[in-house]
Amino acid sequence: MREGRASRGEVTCSAAAGHVLGGGGESAEGPRQPDRPRMSLAAYCTVCCRRIGSSTSSSKSDLQWKDIRNIAKLTGSCFLGGSLFITYEILALKKAVTLDTQIVEKEKLKSYIYVETISLNPREELGITLQARKELHRALRKMLATPAKIFRNPFDDYQYRTIAQACDMRTTIGLARSRDTDLRFFLPPPHLPKDYSIEEELQKLLASLPQTELDQCIQYFTSLALKESSQALAAQRGGLWCFGGSGLPYAESLSEVPSATAEMFCLEALVKHSEVSAHCDKIEANGGLQLLQRIYELHKESPKIQRNIVRIIGNMALHENLHSAIVRSGWVSILAEAMKSPHVIQASHAARALANLDRETVREKYLDGVFVLHPQCRTSQPIKADVLFIHGLLGAAFKTWRQQDSDQSQNEIISEEEEGYTQCWPKTWLATDCPALRIISVEYDTQLSDWKAKCPVENHRKSIAYRSNELLNKLKAAGVGDRPVIWISHSMGGLLVKKMLVEASKNPEMNPLINNTRGIIFYSVPHHGSQLAEYSVNVRYLLFPSVEVKELSKDCPALKELHDDFLTFAQDRNFQVLNFVETLPTRIGSMIKLHVVPVESADLGIGDLIPVEVNHLNICKPQKKDTFLYQRTLKFICDSLASDLKN
Repeated sequence: MREGRASRGEVTCSAAAGHVLGGGGESAEGPRQPDRPRMSLAAYCTVCCRRIGSSTSSSKSDLQWKDIRNIAKLTGSCFLGGSLFITYEILALKKAVTLDTQIVEKEKLKSYIYVETISLNPREELGITLQARKELHRALRKMLATPAKIFRNPFDDYQYRTIAQACDMRTTIGLARSRDTDLRFFLPPPHLPKDYSIEEELQKLLASLPQTELDQCIQYFTSLALKESSQALAAQRGGLWCFGGSGLPYAESLSEVPSATAEMFCLEALVKHSEVSAHCDKIEANGGLQLLQRIYELHKESPKIQRNIVRIIGNMALHENLHSAIVRSGWVSILAEAMKSPHVIQASHAARALANLDRETVREKYLDGVFVLHPQCRTSQPIKADVLFIHGLLGAAFKTWRQQDSDQSQNEIISEEEEGYTQCWPKTWLATDCPALRIISVEYDTQLSDWKAKCPVENHRKSIAYRSNELLNKLKAAGVGDRPVIWISHSMGGLLVKKMLVEASKNPEMNPLINNTRGIIFYSVPHHGSQLAEYSVNVRYLLFPSVEVKELSKDCPALKELHDDFLTFAQDRNFQVLNFVETLPTRIGSMIKLHVVPVESADLGIGDLIPVEVNHLNICKPQKKDTFLYQRTLKFICDSLASDLKN
């Protein structure tokens, strides 16, 4: 009905329009009708539209509401479905991704160097205006946010100097501990006066330090330095034999000690004084930092003197109240340069001093004789375990662990570049194969003149019990025990490791160290005594046996007690043990050969026992990286730490 009426209305309107517009004439149906009164086109269309509107109003209203309902349904479905989809994705993403803010903060500290703007008084005369300094700090923050980019795109000298002037203490130290840093990022050390005697100033500095209530060893070397007499030089002479250390040829060369200078004696005394906190403050207050810097510059061709000086700075850096003085005196640039030395010993001493200065990314403190071989620079690589190297009696933290020498090069200093020789295989080989490890080597009782002097201390301080307790405290300060640990020891060093673990098991505070011990490697350790001890006692006029050597006698009660205590301790512990033992005798002098640690003495009773066709000195010195000795050691480390390295 509605459609019919709408059609009729449309026809009517069309016809009317045609009638109005066309006027007369014939239509399709027939001849034209007589003329009727005409109406205006506008009026007539209005009437027709009103008729149409009145005839279809109900239909039109229904259509509009139907369209609105359809649109509402479609819009609501889309909105509701989209909301549910977004909510589901958010919840799924929240479950899949978790953010550890502590790790993020840690990575930020490792990856960036933050520069704080110092507060300046506008009225201070600073050479450049306050506004200029603010601009420099702003520019420095942007540039140092990505230090690698800086290093890849070198600046002009004046740009490096501008950055160096704008750096604060923390930024300077951070740059010094960054890998491949350009040395132009550091200001040169200040110029020092040249119109005074180094020897006199050293003696004045020593005389200004406390002389009462001192350790006997400190008193001894201080007395030697202040006397500077022929008797003092003669007191340094004596026969030393290096058992389990850097090699007999090296020890034999020490039997004829050259005349030491007054400077060397003073430096040796200062090394001992720097181990006392109060004395470090005195050294700094009396101009010791500037004096040591002058001596360092004057003896660029003497690694031994420079090593003792950096050792003093490393000991002073243990005290945070002295950090600003050390930085102001220009030592950071010197240490940064020393870290680039091709000689492992020089670089490691400098790395230790800078690590003690860096309190932003390093919380451990490395006391005298504790060296980090890897990593020595700031790194974003997570450290998952520690490997500790403990040398033998009168050995060394570096030379004991060098690559095996050829007959022609035993007494030569060989750089890393020469024929691929490594001065320290843990630093060169192990760090490359296992970059997630922190590798530490310790040095104990090395004497201040590089084993050329005897320090008259009480005998109990030379015993295994005393030394193990001293080392345990140093390792605790270095954070050993917070991560999984592998112990690697040579000769008497293995006895120290056993003693440390036995004593640590009795102290509840050291439980983390015990629980985190994953494995121990013993290189020719005399668990049941050594033939050397019996031989040296019988010919004491030749070898001058020490307390340590005497403790290695087969009938020594302390040695047997230590062995029994360690076996009892190891019974309920879940760690691996690997024993290497020499099969060749060691040449002592020109006529004597001695099997220092026989197979039966190196057999701990637990763990694998592997004989190696080398002598006592070379049992811990692999000939090449692909030799059995190193590869078996590497496999033991990786197997013992397999679960820890995967995490």
